Amino acid sequence: MAGGWTRDGAVSEQIEASIRDELTRMQAAKRPQGESLARCAECDEEIPEKRRIAIPGVKLCLDCQQDRDSAYKARGGINRRGSKDSQLK
Repeated sequence: MAGGWTRDGAVSEQIEASIRDELTRMQAAKRPQGESLARCAECDEEIPEKRRIAIPGVKLCLDCQQDRDSAYKARGGINRRGSKDSQLK
């Protein structure tokens, strides 16, 4: 059901596009980039060669990565209760 100047399904398409964009952003942020380090960037322990091969661009040893993952705080979502104008953009 569309209202105003929008066609049917326009709001749903916008929501789906927002979700797609956020998933793409999250996947890109999660993926290490560049050359793997031989030693951990936080604790200076050696990063096992198998880990460096399996995850190109890895910067942390397994213990430091697990600590960082467990400390992850989800960021707030997108406010979907904005004005109608903000939903049409």
